[in-house]
Amino acid sequence: MQAISVPMADMKNEPTPKSIRSWNVSERPRERLLHKGAGSLSNAELLAILLGSGSRKEHALSLARRLLGDGEEPLKALGRMPAAHLMTFQGVGPGKAVTVVAAMELARRYTQNPVTVSQTIRQSRDAHVQLIPLFADLLHEEFWVLYLNNANRVQFRFQVSKGGLTSTLVDVRIILRKALELGAVGLILAHNHPSGNLRPSKSDIQITRKTKKAAAIMDIKLLDHLIVHGSEYYSFADEQLL
Repeated sequence: MQAISVPMADMKNEPTPKSIRSWNVSERPRERLLHKGAGSLSNAELLAILLGSGSRKEHALSLARRLLGDGEEPLKALGRMPAAHLMTFQGVGPGKAVTVVAAMELARRYTQNPVTVSQTIRQSRDAHVQLIPLFADLLHEEFWVLYLNNANRVQFRFQVSKGGLTSTLVDVRIILRKALELGAVGLILAHNHPSGNLRPSKSDIQITRKTKKAAAIMDIKLLDHLIVHGSEYYSFADEQLL
């Protein structure tokens, strides 16, 4: 559920909140971050720091709360908002919008940093943990591969292709070329279904079989293929489809 823009006209009868600068120092988000660390701040307070200021009608923290809304996954909804949508909120201009979009993109890239991946994959759940950040907030399909060494530790996460709402093209040659470059001995394929339907399609099954057959010729083992949607996933290995 995405946050809903509230026109200022609906707020004109409400009292104007005090400026954050008029608050006690111990209550101001910036000062609290400096003295207590970022972990002590709420999502709204962190967003307020990014926004920098509010408007004549509300302070930055109030604006941040409106942007986050009252949905179950406010950060996920915020991460999906393009700059143009953010600017439909009263008090958000181009400067604030691009700052928020840039911050959300940095957060996404941080979680996707291949330097941070070295987890041992023992079961499909371990692979899913590695994949959740890659597919978070996506409204289109993407196809990724986890490359593993002989200790089943993740060496690299590689995006093979990016597609539309319902499909993406996959070239097995690209998958295997990267495996040879890395010296990987194991592969885990993964793609998302934005629709939420986790059942594999005929093309999903075909690409899995094709990759397994081609990889085996090079003594590379296909360990699994996961279809992901948020916190849920479908494992070809668990379902004995490999």
